[in-house]
Amino acid sequence: MAYVEIYTKDYCPYCDKAKLLLDQLNVDYVEHDLVAEPEKFDELQLRRPNARTVPQIFINDLGIGGCDDLYALHDAGKLKPLLEEVERPLEGEHEPL
Repeated sequence: MAYVEIYTKDYCPYCDKAKLLLDQLNVDYVEHDLVAEPEKFDELQLRRPNARTVPQIFINDLGIGGCDDLYALHDAGKLKPLLEEVERPLEGEHEPL
């Protein structure tokens, strides 16, 4: 299963909508609340320098965009294959021999 991360703010209806879809698809994800964890904003800016809105969603470190982008992938039948990809090791991590 893919590694999914979502950067959110607690008062954001688009964040809630994106999380609802992920929950309906039984997708485990890591949520980074930018209000509760403001230091995560710098991390987000390194990953997606032009990101100005939330949510920002990453699947296996691939930035797919926001809520509308998530639903567009789902509606086009492209989200499920992305979610079924095996989590890729992070740079510098290697599979044991």
